[in-house]
Amino acid sequence: MTTASLAERTDRVAEAPFETEGADEAAIRASLGRGDARGAIARCARAYGAALGRFCAALVGNPGEADEAVQETLLAAFDGAAQFRGDAPVRGWLFGIARRMCARRLEVRTRQARRRVLLVGAGEAGRPVDEALDEARRGHAVRAALDELRPTEREALLLRYEAELSYREVAEATGIDEAAARQRVSRALARIRAKVEEKGSTR
Repeated sequence: MTTASLAERTDRVAEAPFETEGADEAAIRASLGRGDARGAIARCARAYGAALGRFCAALVGNPGEADEAVQETLLAAFDGAAQFRGDAPVRGWLFGIARRMCARRLEVRTRQARRRVLLVGAGEAGRPVDEALDEARRGHAVRAALDELRPTEREALLLRYEAELSYREVAEATGIDEAAARQRVSRALARIRAKVEEKGSTR
């Protein structure tokens, strides 16, 4: 996802209403209420699989790993179906699990990258290890604006606009209240737009 496509997406859906209790949500809740975890997770996969894939890809930056993270998310949801709180949106619960799965993968990747960088002496004499890791992690220049966000702000932004969660669902997925979720997204948007404008002015 480029910064341009993000800007277009945010302009289009910034204040669009989100239907969090639609047919899919109701059907999944009904399955969970009956103790039918298999049926509930199958419905989750159909209803939210594509959005989960986009969210995981945006976080881990690798389509193959994103697919694996989605599968891990659905398996974890199946295993934890009995712990689902009926007062929480299903979508927020599911994306909260996906967030943890992606964070685990990124932690493993960072440890592996750190070991590789240390083995080669950070590539350049005197170059800080963290700088080399940051450069490797970005991968593509178009991701710079997103990558420079604070992790909590980037996560909230991706949940809101890439996964298309409501602010309530963003709050549920990240363990904060709705007002804090709105603030994180607002700050992230301001930083993204400032960065894009800065790049445009230097061309």
